[in-house]
Amino acid sequence: MTTLMAAVTRVRVPASSANLGSGFDTLGLALNLYLECSFEPSDSLAITASGRDIDSIPRDETNLIWRTAVAVAKSQHRKMPAIRLGIRNEIPIGKGLGSSATALVAGVAIAARALHLDWDHHRILDEAARLEGHPDNVAAAVLGSAVTAAIDADGVTRAVRLEMPPTFRVAVVCPGFVLSTDRMRSVLPNCYSREDTVFNLQRATLLVAGLATGNHEAFPEAFNDRLHQPHRMANVPGMEQILKLRAPGLLGCALSGSGPSILVFYEENSESVLELVRGEFGRSGQSSEVVAHGIDEEGLQIT
Repeated sequence: MTTLMAAVTRVRVPASSANLGSGFDTLGLALNLYLECSFEPSDSLAITASGRDIDSIPRDETNLIWRTAVAVAKSQHRKMPAIRLGIRNEIPIGKGLGSSATALVAGVAIAARALHLDWDHHRILDEAARLEGHPDNVAAAVLGSAVTAAIDADGVTRAVRLEMPPTFRVAVVCPGFVLSTDRMRSVLPNCYSREDTVFNLQRATLLVAGLATGNHEAFPEAFNDRLHQPHRMANVPGMEQILKLRAPGLLGCALSGSGPSILVFYEENSESVLELVRGEFGRSGQSSEVVAHGIDEEGLQIT
């Protein structure tokens, strides 16, 4: 049987936002909200949880972090040893902030350390992306900052990290209701027209260029999208009005992942634009809160 290291190991994974408007299933952004885990050897599995939305975090074998670690061990023809796992969560669950991706990354990192697999961050990213099925959230969670990512024909994730312009700011406005990712995926069409596909390609490349160079002329047009946001608007009261918001200092808004949270890009010293977004949620009968101010620059941390 594999023996765990005696010391407590700590894993910290940031929340993430995917799509960023036009970058459907290709772009991700790490946020300064965290899932923190600590684990050590135990005679049997023991899980504790604290922080936000802990009622949605199972404390048994059905826990996604644990199930992921077990799956990784099985893929390596190994058995995951029992651990005492402590979870501290800051990430709203079911709000489009990559909570499942953070759990997957944490589970892969825990298995890699517990089984002495000697995996670096890129190997952890490959495994997490394989389990997730798409690389945008997990790439941001592992690498930090903004990322663009794809899985190649050999199953290897190719991800490039972008350094955000220092004058750009990011925040997340989170309404008080939950949406199922499966439900929000189900409203998407099975195919798209060439016109809509080209429309998004143009704006996604414009968005990457704007984020990489800090060129304000790319915004807000770079956030416009025809592939996912128009199909999801009916499930997010206020979203249509929010995406149309224009104001000094506001670069643009986008649905975070499959929603319902809204990602807001703005210029420094323009925090007041966040109240415009909250105001639109309010006019639609929804309460909201700002849950994240800024991006995470470090990505996955294992100590």
